[in-house]
Amino acid sequence: MLELIESHLSHGGKQALYRHDAKTIGLPMRFSVYLPPQAEHGRVPALFFLAGLTANEETFPIKAGAQRFAAEQGIALVAPDTSPRGAGIEGETDAWDFGVAAGFYVDATREPWSRHYRMYSYVRDELRETVCAELPIDGARLGIFGHSMGGHGALVLALRNPDIYRSVSAFAPIAAPMHCPWGRKAFSGYLGDDVEAWRQYDASELVARPDAGRFEAGILIDQGLADKFRIEQLHPDLFEQACLKAGQPLTLRRHEGYDHGYYFIETFIEDHIAHHARALT
Repeated sequence: MLELIESHLSHGGKQALYRHDAKTIGLPMRFSVYLPPQAEHGRVPALFFLAGLTANEETFPIKAGAQRFAAEQGIALVAPDTSPRGAGIEGETDAWDFGVAAGFYVDATREPWSRHYRMYSYVRDELRETVCAELPIDGARLGIFGHSMGGHGALVLALRNPDIYRSVSAFAPIAAPMHCPWGRKAFSGYLGDDVEAWRQYDASELVARPDAGRFEAGILIDQGLADKFRIEQLHPDLFEQACLKAGQPLTLRRHEGYDHGYYFIETFIEDHIAHHARALT
C-alpha cells in the first residue's frame, strides 16, 4: 500500500513522493515518481533512475531537470532511495561511502547487512512490481539509468535482467567496482571475501559473460573529463574495453571540463531521455 507524502504539478504532469513498507528491505522505503501528462489517459513507459553515494529519492527529481523531457516523451521517472534507513546497524552512519545512502544496489549476504541491505532485489522486484500495480506504468516498457554508484547499479541490473529492462544508460558510473576503493569496500562489507560473488555486481565482468544481456541499440554513458573520481574510482575505459571485446554496442562520450555533479547531469539529461525513448516509445 502506497502512502502519498506530497505531490506537485510539473510540466503538466505530477511529481510525487511515496512511502511504503518494503518487505524486501524489512523497513519503510521512500521513492519519487514523475508521471507525465500522458499518464492521465493510460499506462506509460518508465525509467528507473538510481542515484549515487550520499543521495536519496529526491536528489534526482530536484536537481536533474528531467521532468520537462520526460513530459515531452510521455515517460514516467521512478527514483528510489539509495539504501535502507533506520536499520539500526552499528556503524551504518560512520562513513559516507558505506552503509546509509550507500547501499550499492547489491543484496548483502554478510551479517548484519543481509537483514536489510537488499537494494538489488528491492529495485528489480518489489519497487518495480509496486509501481506497475499501483500507478499507470507499463511494466513491459521499462528502462534504467543512474549516476556514479547508481550508474553501477543500472548497468548491473540491466545486464543481468534484459528481460525486464529494454534500455540502459549511465552518468559517470562506477564501471568496474572490483578495481576501485569504493567498490572493494562495499563488496567486502556487504558480500564478504568471495570474489565470485563480487563479479555478479561488476558491469565490466558481467558484460564479458556469454550469457549477459545484450542491448543492440547500445548503452549510452556520459563521462566528464574533469571528474575527480574518474581515474581512481570509475574506470570507464575498462568497461569500454569489455564491451568492445563482447560485441556490446557502447557510446561512451567524454566531455572536457565537466565534473561529477548534477550540473553535468542536467546538461546531458535530454540526450539520455531521448536514448531511452527510442527503445520504450
